[in-house]
Amino acid sequence: MDRARKMTSNADHYRKLEQMYHQANINEIFAPKITISEGKAEITMEVLPKFFHAAGALHGSVYFKMLDDVAYFAASSLLTDTFALTTQFNLHFLKPVSHGTITAIGQLVNATKSSYISESKLYNEKGDLIAIGTGTFVKSRIELSFLESYKERL
Repeated sequence: MDRARKMTSNADHYRKLEQMYHQANINEIFAPKITISEGKAEITMEVLPKFFHAAGALHGSVYFKMLDDVAYFAASSLLTDTFALTTQFNLHFLKPVSHGTITAIGQLVNATKSSYISESKLYNEKGDLIAIGTGTFVKSRIELSFLESYKERL
């Protein structure tokens, strides 16, 4: 396959992953926006009071979701045949956030035949780092071509 066709094929894969992400029921709650490229992913989301814990700041589950999602899709950008699964994830909370927009950026840092490791960082709208994550992902037995949300609809 020549380079131009491979780049188009990869771009199609990234758009299908983005489509799959947006069609996940959980994302109806958070309304995030995602962009995927080779070994990278970025998600933005508005911070809303309905996502707060009792002390009036963003609940840790939202930090986890954002960081896991970008790390996952950074790894999945290289998996064109099967769905990936998170096998391990570490999260470090650095700062609370209670307003504005948050942005998570994930990048693949290591890939082997059996696992993919990605780092992710979460920023507030001022660009302050508010959390860091690392995740390990593996191929599942679920073929992407069988997932309705991944199929060509773009």
